Amino acid sequence: MLGVLIAAWVTLAGIPHAEANEKLVQGQDRIDVPAIGEGLCLHNLFQSGMVLQRDKPIRIWGWADAGENVTVTFGDKTDSCTAAADRSWKLELPAQPASSQPQTLIIKGNTTTLNLADILIGDVWLLGGQSNMEFPIHKLDGGSLEIASANFHNIRLFTVPQLNGPDEKKAFPRLYQWNDFFSEHFRQGSWDVCSPATVTEMSGIGYIFARRLHMATQIPIGIIDASRGGTCIETWLPLDLLKSIDTPEVQSLLSEWDRKVAEFDPRKDLADRLKGHTDWVARMKASGRESEIPADRKPPSDLRPGPAMDMNRPGNCYASMIAPIAGLQIKGALWHQGYNNALVSNGHVMYHQVFPKMIGAWRAAFHDPQLPFGIISQETEGVPQDLSNYLESFTDEGVYIREVHYKTFLDYQKAGDKNIGYTSSFDQRRSWYHPQIKIPVGERIAAWALVTQYGKSSDIRWLPPTIREIKIEGPRMILTMARFEVIPYNDGPILGFAIAGKDGKFQPAKAEWSNPNAPGDRSTIVLTSPLVPEPVYYRHAWGRNPLANLKADGIPLDTLRNDNFTVADLYQIYTGKKSAIPNILNGAERRELTNALKAEDLKRRRNEAETFLKEHPATDSPAQK
Repeated sequence: MLGVLIAAWVTLAGIPHAEANEKLVQGQDRIDVPAIGEGLCLHNLFQSGMVLQRDKPIRIWGWADAGENVTVTFGDKTDSCTAAADRSWKLELPAQPASSQPQTLIIKGNTTTLNLADILIGDVWLLGGQSNMEFPIHKLDGGSLEIASANFHNIRLFTVPQLNGPDEKKAFPRLYQWNDFFSEHFRQGSWDVCSPATVTEMSGIGYIFARRLHMATQIPIGIIDASRGGTCIETWLPLDLLKSIDTPEVQSLLSEWDRKVAEFDPRKDLADRLKGHTDWVARMKASGRESEIPADRKPPSDLRPGPAMDMNRPGNCYASMIAPIAGLQIKGALWHQGYNNALVSNGHVMYHQVFPKMIGAWRAAFHDPQLPFGIISQETEGVPQDLSNYLESFTDEGVYIREVHYKTFLDYQKAGDKNIGYTSSFDQRRSWYHPQIKIPVGERIAAWALVTQYGKSSDIRWLPPTIREIKIEGPRMILTMARFEVIPYNDGPILGFAIAGKDGKFQPAKAEWSNPNAPGDRSTIVLTSPLVPEPVYYRHAWGRNPLANLKADGIPLDTLRNDNFTVADLYQIYTGKKSAIPNILNGAERRELTNALKAEDLKRRRNEAETFLKEHPATDSPAQK
């Protein structure tokens, strides 16, 4: 769930683990179930009302008394194993095809029998990323209509509890938690049948994806949401894997976190917070505002764990939210993240280094080297790009993260990986960093899955249009599209391109079809600018909230360029200065670059205005005579 979840723990009062699970199943869900219970118990992934993955061996595990014999029956298949010295047990039953017929999973120990009911067999998809993936359906444009019609008994919803810490966890508790931010309770770690009552807090993108897949296939769909707001990509990889990435960016990040963890003194932290509280109370009293001091505001007395338990410490979310569910058989995963990494100057460099490693790590965690993995690109944010702030928009790190998303997809695709998917989201233009237009995004990534993973009609478009050839003829740059169904909004002017000469100074380009008199030919675009007589480079949709309008069957031409200039390079190009730290701009340098780009935008618009006035000299209108 969004925000920081503050647990309102309700003790189990000695209720056995199995009985507590059954109480949750029966709707008595205001209790917590521990991660690992006493006696015979299942991993908390396995519950009544869940979906098991079809066409893969059914892997079941849990805990029992050391040496206890455990027998698992599902349908007409049965297998047994013996609990190890650490109480763990695991077994596999043969794969089964998809089935909407509810079945019962029976687990028998020496003295205890567990029965899990209403289990379906279908496809289980994992959601990963940060708050734009986590963003709930009830906050979306059109979300209320989706909620009202969300009566899908064969779609099941699950949210992974948001745990913390660097040690890889074997399990998670089922939690019933109070959220101070929303002033309501949320459940984590429990399977729910999709209904208007249960879907409201579910990931909007995830629900739309599941809904579309189920409607098209009639296969039961399980959605497991492991996304978490405010997280960086480096927290979603195993720490040992991060340590093996020998680049300055990754190693510097790890060293900085090691330093923060080592230097944190919990007692000094408590003393500082206590002093802050005392000073604040003194100021309130001195200003005659003592009555405004909340009665429940008490001086702090707890020792906090500090950065060691920070959700963004490298590896922590993998250890706490992916490792506990690793080994579950799933169909595939979706990823939508990037905002926090875009807050770091040149953050896309490290992102490009670790993102493919993360995909590989998740595939390994779920024992499928070809696990389908769908990438949703960086969302929009900020003031929409237009011709008055066009170049200024080039400085946002978010567009470079978006480029990494697309490049990573293309790299996998070129390597022959047929299970990597992609969709863009930048054309869902909103100024907020949580753009509420997410239903089309969920539909787009579902289109990828339906075509590539479910064999649906190849007429369903999911691949973005691409540019396959670039030619330069004097002042003209000619771009040839890989396919020719690209049509701008309302068949009006083509927007979104910029060009630059070898000096690297970009200007918005006039873009025209090479054959404007043949509306059926949408294969070649000609770019020109009076301020760029010899174009060399181009960019398209280069902004966090970009000005661009080319689409093919509703899929936009993506963020593209043929240069490799960093923001620090642009600083040198437009100011004539080098950054103090190579490839990194400090705050003052970024402001200087922004001002230089603003000045360039203003200069161009003045030039355009002067040209217009020359071409259209003022004349007295009849009304003035």
